[in-house]
Amino acid sequence: MSKPTINPPVDAGFSMLMEASKAPGFNFEVLMAAQRKNIEAMTAINQVVFEGIQSLIQRQTELVRQGFEEGANLANAIMSCPTPEEKVIRQAEASKIAVEKCVANARDIAETITKCNNQAMETVSTRLSEGLQEFRDIIKNDRAAA
Repeated sequence: MSKPTINPPVDAGFSMLMEASKAPGFNFEVLMAAQRKNIEAMTAINQVVFEGIQSLIQRQTELVRQGFEEGANLANAIMSCPTPEEKVIRQAEASKIAVEKCVANARDIAETITKCNNQAMETVSTRLSEGLQEFRDIIKNDRAAA
């Protein structure tokens, strides 16, 4: 009596992979080492992305807290002005400062995102170069063995 298969296409693919690993000239260990390096690179990329997102969340939380504090202080300052003209002047000055801070904060966030993207792409680029060199070495070794 045969054992039932859970996923015939996967089982067939795995069987083909195992048969190929027995084929002359096919080095299954080299393939597995390359895949292990790919997984390590993906893990490094995920770590960089996670740290970048964590940094952005912390920065945005800080900005929201500062915004509420500054808004409350501004409201108190405007209310303490004796004349309507002074209130308008204080509000205009505060608006100018708020826009400048907003632009600076947006620039800071954009720089953080760019840094995260650059780190991730550097890891991808490095692993891609290594993978291509590994492929060249496999071809070269297969030709030498033939």
